[in-house]
Amino acid sequence: AGMAIASYEWIAALSLVIVAFWVLPLFLRLGIFTMPEFLEHRYGNPARTIMAIYLMAAYVGVAIAGVLYSGALGLQTIFGLDLLPGIWLIGILAGVYTVYGGLKAVVWSDLLQGSALLVGGCVVTVLGLSEVGGLQAFLAANEDKLHMVLPADDPELPWTIFLLGIWIPNMFYWGFNQFITQRTLGARSLAAGQRGIIFAAGLKLIIPFIIVFPGIIAFQLYGSSISDGDQAYPMLIRDLLPAGLRGLFFAALFGAVMSSLDSMLNSDSTLFTMDIYKRHLRPDADAHRVVRIGRMATAVFVVIGCILAPFPAQFEGVYEYMQLVWGFISPAITAVFIFGLLIPRAPLSAAVSGLLIGPVTYGLLNWQLPQVAFLNHMAFTFLVIVAVMTGLTVLQPRTEPVVYNTVSDIDLTPSRGARIGGVFVALTTVALYVVFW
Repeated sequence: AGMAIASYEWIAALSLVIVAFWVLPLFLRLGIFTMPEFLEHRYGNPARTIMAIYLMAAYVGVAIAGVLYSGALGLQTIFGLDLLPGIWLIGILAGVYTVYGGLKAVVWSDLLQGSALLVGGCVVTVLGLSEVGGLQAFLAANEDKLHMVLPADDPELPWTIFLLGIWIPNMFYWGFNQFITQRTLGARSLAAGQRGIIFAAGLKLIIPFIIVFPGIIAFQLYGSSISDGDQAYPMLIRDLLPAGLRGLFFAALFGAVMSSLDSMLNSDSTLFTMDIYKRHLRPDADAHRVVRIGRMATAVFVVIGCILAPFPAQFEGVYEYMQLVWGFISPAITAVFIFGLLIPRAPLSAAVSGLLIGPVTYGLLNWQLPQVAFLNHMAFTFLVIVAVMTGLTVLQPRTEPVVYNTVSDIDLTPSRGARIGGVFVALTTVALYVVFW
């Protein structure tokens, strides 16, 4: 796919702008702790429970397993450590860190380790460009790989994904995903949350140049000798960086893996304790017991994630595995959230039906039409869900439109600076697509 894979980042930037000014104000106004909690406010408890189960399963089987595999593969490629010991080493360290650190540790570790990874990524890109003869030589040698818009028959990223498909995983992941939104749900004010989101959107514009460019450089340097695309970046680190710098960068890369894992484990623990345990199993549980149960749940999630982590090796790449499998839940969750935000009389039956038919529809499409890009499968699944929800809303509308009561006392004054930043991000994204068309 070459540069076209950057659409996951640049469409994410636009999605984050939408989240900052359309979604976040309502979430903070309601004072919610989890994304499934919003579905209870909007539809009812069954929708909340279904989404919580979906997210917990996806975090363990997709996100946590995928990140464990990626981190262990890096250890194997750079230092020769076998895959399985690497998986368990990373999993245990991340579990201990999450249990004793909590969300505050998650936020600060994301900031520090993410910053180190950005700097390290820039170093790899600069050294890689130098290795292939400079920027102009790189652009000339890879002209066919630097296009964002690919033909309609491309098996992975055809131009048709821009109509709907690419927006679904991005709106889900950056707007309705506990793993991501837990940071902004803890913002001290709407303005602070919006500034953080727009800053993240700005970083999204940069990431392809320190991730996708090195991937293309690796293909240019190693060609067919790369048996597994997931090894390309670690190979660049191993071959281009001097020993001392290699160790520092790997520490940053390892830190980013740990940062992602502790965020996911914290999210899974929060979902289990707030949406399942305290909601259905022990409503009277005190705060001390909830914390203890959350720590026990984290340990269980680590073990399951480590057991499942070798599974992504059966796919062409870990990123493809994660995006493909997320498709079982992202169209349904995105449709239910957006439909509920736009249609005040949409009933609980519409949400439950949408959440249940989504994975089935997506699975059937992947089975019957494997040659079609999975992002187009997501688009069709989304449209089927919206059609079903529309029919049920027409037949069984709520007697009264939903009303959102302000629960939180947080300052909901929007950020003017974030608004300006959002416009800048949107215009820059358009410009990047024009340049790399």
